[in-house]
Amino acid sequence: MSGYRLGHGGDIDRTRPITFQWEGRNYSGFAGDTLASALLASGVRMMGRSFKYHRPRGLIAAGLDEPNAIVQLEQGAQTIPNLKAPYIDLYDGLSANPVNAWPSLGFDLLAVNGLVKRFIPAAFYYKTFMWPDWLLFEPSIRKAAGLGTSPTLPDPDVYTQTSAHTDVLVVGGGIAGLSAALQAAQTGKSVMLVTGGAHWGGRLAATSDTIEGKPARVWIEDTLQTLAAMPNITLMARTLATGHYDHGMVALCERLTDHLPLEQRSGPRQRLWRVRTDELILATGAIERPLVFRGNDRPGVMLAGAARAYLHRYGVVAGRRIVVATNNDSAWQAAFDLADAGAHLVAIVDARNAPPTVLIERAQSLGIPVHSGTAPAAALGGRALRGVRIGRVSEGGHIGGATQKLRCDTLLVSGGWNPAVHLHSHGAGRLALDANLHSFTPIAAAGHRSVGGAAGDFAPPSPIPALWSISESGAPDPEAWVDFQNDVTAGDVALAARENFRSVEHLKRYTTLGMASDQGKTSNVNGIGILSTVLDKPMQAIGTTKFRPPYDPTPFGVFAGHRVGEGLRPRRRLALHDWHTEHGAALDEYGGWMRPAAYPRSSEGEETAVRREVLAVRSSVGLFEASPLGKVEVKGPDAAAFLDRMYVNTISTLKPGRCRYAIMLTENGTVFDDGVVTRLADDHFLVGTTSGHAAAVAEAFREWLQCEWITMQVLVEDVTTCWAVANIAGPKARDVLSALEPDMDISSTAFPHMSARTGHVCSLPARIARVSFTGELSYEIAVPWRDAGRLWTALVEAGAPHGMTPFGVEALMTMRIEKGFLHVGSDTDGTTLPQDIGFGGIMQKKKQDFVGRRSALRPDGMRDDRRSLVGLEITDGKSVPLATGAHVLPATAAGEQPSQGWVTSSTWSPTLNAPLAFALIERGQERMGETVRVWDLGTWREARITGLCRYDPEGARLDA
Repeated sequence: MSGYRLGHGGDIDRTRPITFQWEGRNYSGFAGDTLASALLASGVRMMGRSFKYHRPRGLIAAGLDEPNAIVQLEQGAQTIPNLKAPYIDLYDGLSANPVNAWPSLGFDLLAVNGLVKRFIPAAFYYKTFMWPDWLLFEPSIRKAAGLGTSPTLPDPDVYTQTSAHTDVLVVGGGIAGLSAALQAAQTGKSVMLVTGGAHWGGRLAATSDTIEGKPARVWIEDTLQTLAAMPNITLMARTLATGHYDHGMVALCERLTDHLPLEQRSGPRQRLWRVRTDELILATGAIERPLVFRGNDRPGVMLAGAARAYLHRYGVVAGRRIVVATNNDSAWQAAFDLADAGAHLVAIVDARNAPPTVLIERAQSLGIPVHSGTAPAAALGGRALRGVRIGRVSEGGHIGGATQKLRCDTLLVSGGWNPAVHLHSHGAGRLALDANLHSFTPIAAAGHRSVGGAAGDFAPPSPIPALWSISESGAPDPEAWVDFQNDVTAGDVALAARENFRSVEHLKRYTTLGMASDQGKTSNVNGIGILSTVLDKPMQAIGTTKFRPPYDPTPFGVFAGHRVGEGLRPRRRLALHDWHTEHGAALDEYGGWMRPAAYPRSSEGEETAVRREVLAVRSSVGLFEASPLGKVEVKGPDAAAFLDRMYVNTISTLKPGRCRYAIMLTENGTVFDDGVVTRLADDHFLVGTTSGHAAAVAEAFREWLQCEWITMQVLVEDVTTCWAVANIAGPKARDVLSALEPDMDISSTAFPHMSARTGHVCSLPARIARVSFTGELSYEIAVPWRDAGRLWTALVEAGAPHGMTPFGVEALMTMRIEKGFLHVGSDTDGTTLPQDIGFGGIMQKKKQDFVGRRSALRPDGMRDDRRSLVGLEITDGKSVPLATGAHVLPATAAGEQPSQGWVTSSTWSPTLNAPLAFALIERGQERMGETVRVWDLGTWREARITGLCRYDPEGARLDA
């Protein structure tokens, strides 16, 4: 192909030349060009290499159906792989390179694959390289896979998302879409009209046709002006409908800045729209089918409709010597338009024995030879088209008799048109085979309708011949290409059928037909037609593969929107974050919160700091910020009954002012969360959760109330960030609290362990709970978040005489292991049932049903050999704690054998001056005192099974 630019015509702005790079060389185009049109105008023939055999490929289409001109756009962090050249708006400074070619497009070493084509047919990887070991060959095959190169640097672009509702959404900016939008808007309804490209008018905008007596371009401009003046319609160009989902929801991808030079871009690159509509009108047009014949993939073979589009939209002629091969009328119009523009038409080759007389007469008037009843037998040439052999063709595509050679550099083909039914099918719409078009057309569906080309509304006056595969042998040709990008041939389709992969879905996966980045837009129907011929089975009975969104590859970034980095998972900061950092806290993430792990002093490591903090709490008093602990208020007449259904424990028997530790299960019976539930009043509860589960617990509560127990009068509110919490723990904790002048009696008898009071401390409204995760006398003081600083300052001052020490999460975790307290998420997993952690008796005594009970009491949950949570005492004399995750085996274990459990928590106990651990072990509760071996990465340790609590088992310090 040697395309060239005309001196006039097109929608480009010839006063604005643009310089860009292709393969490192400078080229020029004009504003309004695409990368494809600019390259075609510059005479570039080869624009890509195929995936498997690395065959040279040229431009074939003018839109998203392009399978060959796949490019890598820009470089570094801004590089984007596998974009289609016809869909890239040209901008100044653009840099693009072909994909899947090394060291260059013109000299690709992997083109050697074509020499061994017979040994690597369709699905060769299922049948070849099985001996001696697939793993010997897999790395090389994996390395050869893929087209473009994924960026290795973070995406510098910003993406955004929005939602909208409209009465009518029209997808497609062609003639049918414009007409449908105008009709809907005239009824007063709100209308959104979207088109994927930068231009309106669709396929007819790239023609010399007339509409309602006006040239197509004039009609389009007039209609757009009318629509733009209507307040109830929104026009959105460069906005592609990528998916059609349930309940009238359509996803749109709007390209905001992709058409601008890099240095001029600001704001989001693309926007994802979630549009709900009452009526969806699909005016998505139709996709032209190629003809399948030997050598039809050579650079220079192009769809006739694409050549017509390049001519009228960009003023580009596809080649110097052009042959048109077709089985329908549309390609003749392309030939006439090209001839009118001054192009040299060598011939029109039509498979029909009697094309319409009016077309033949027009061709003769333009001096174009016509060959009726003929079709291309083979395209000639190597890296560029040099000619085409044509011959008489039968109805089934068999070329018989002598052939004739036509010298040309461009072959325009058209095998008919397929309605773009993808969005119709996304919405569960069904398809029917049109016998005249030999394509699948939409069946009317509720909630959406197709119009124009998308509905198959371009039927010819008489049926066109079904030329699924043209060959001189009469059999599917192994050198006739169906899927250009994935190198699937007509012979491959026949091979799959011979090997009994006769389902269209099996054909797709066995041959990779339709699995390329274009998703088979130009190949699927031809492939189905060939399979139909081979199996002698109607195409309607074969059907189509499943149409899945997105319609075209869409950046991950636009689906993520702002949900990247901290936008995806915000770093939640404590109420006293600044104080912690100023006082040397080593911050780490726990449950989505940035929390102090410890407060190491200048010469301390973190481990030393943790030991110091533990001993300070045990001997005097420590200060800990517990604001992240989940706080969910449950209020209403049915609050107590509701919580009885949600927790293993019975909550309704709890008296106001008292607290109870409780665990919550999933519907599968596994442990979901735990926490302390406080009854503030008869109808008012404060439910404590783990730090990372507050939102999940609140959502679970709401789901059950809204979906199952809709008559219960209960209000649920997550108030975690409404209340800041300071925890003082240690023998001197009551003395520190007294210094804050609480307006309540905090004596041990008046304010016992597992109770709560509401009042004031240092003149601040507060909720105080006497609960402990350290094993010491402990108070959790909650004040409004805005008052956290005042409370904390007062506590620091009150604790100074006692040497109060701030302590972090690691010290807290060490103390809870010493005391034998469970930590959900560390000591449980997705299979842990309540009976595995000591709640079996409570669960069986509770008569009332609750979430997860039935599942937890299934036979598997009642097995005698289930793993239960126990303690481990190290008996090998070593001071190094066990590794978390280490496997527990019998004392007699020496070699490989099944694990009986694993270590869930492990630490060095500064209080006991010994390593401690928890483990989930088979029949653990029955094996107290038994010696076991613990294995981790080849190292054996010895331990003894014990109870969980190793510190203050009588609870005297808690009750002090």
